[in-house]
Amino acid sequence: MEFFLVTTDHLESQIWFKDDQDFIVAMNAVPLIAAMAGVRVVVFVLMSNHVHFILYCTYDQALEFINEFKRHQAFHIRKKYGAEKILRRNKIDIQMLDTSEESLERAIAYVQMNPVAANICSHPSQYPWGTGSCFFKKSATKGTPVESLSIRSRYKVLHSKLAVPAGSLLGEEGFILPESYVETRLVESVFKTPKRMNYFLYNSSKAKVVLNSTNIDGPVFKDQTIIPVMEDLCRTLFKKGSVQELTQPQQAELIRQLRFRASSNINQIARISGIPYETVAKLLDMF
Repeated sequence: MEFFLVTTDHLESQIWFKDDQDFIVAMNAVPLIAAMAGVRVVVFVLMSNHVHFILYCTYDQALEFINEFKRHQAFHIRKKYGAEKILRRNKIDIQMLDTSEESLERAIAYVQMNPVAANICSHPSQYPWGTGSCFFKKSATKGTPVESLSIRSRYKVLHSKLAVPAGSLLGEEGFILPESYVETRLVESVFKTPKRMNYFLYNSSKAKVVLNSTNIDGPVFKDQTIIPVMEDLCRTLFKKGSVQELTQPQQAELIRQLRFRASSNINQIARISGIPYETVAKLLDMF
């Protein structure tokens, strides 16, 4: 058994999660698939167009976990949006972590700081789609024990018959709370104190991205906030149901509107619209 950092590549012109419900489906899938694959989840974060996990397991278990997680989300995306093969193109990377010389602390900090580096929040604890708020909590986690639910109620929430880790708690938001199944004690023992954990968080490579950025061209709003705006612009400006129905001049105007109304940058526009990055860059040069 070793620690592994499991990461998917950033999708440039697609996203994994278009709304909160997509995130909730994934949040519930994590503990179920982890239990099935026999892996112990240390930390994780779900970003719009990629995911990160640190797992304690064997290499084969880590590979089984991430492949099954991708299959689960691909099925959800196909069923809800009719989109196919999005995640099949999403490559994965699995690296064994050296636990000497504070390498594990740095890796955990790297994963946790992803939403901060993306300008979504100022501290990992403010981001709900992962383990940012799981550690050094002052009060006990409150939730409904999943084991107390009837089989019908459990399936209605989780949409799965897979076994749930013992002690799993269901939160008010509709997903299993990560702190009820991730390795909280292990992480806390690694960092020893909240102060030391914050030291690693704000000295991580992700933190340096924030510190070294002028934020001139950084996204101001989350992808999930901009997507309804984009869809509304398609309807009101062009009387079209989707970006794919727009002509290139209309796409250029849509991009201009997203830049003006939401300060979206090239990466964000490509992610949420499905327009290739190179095309977005070319159209932006027209302004």
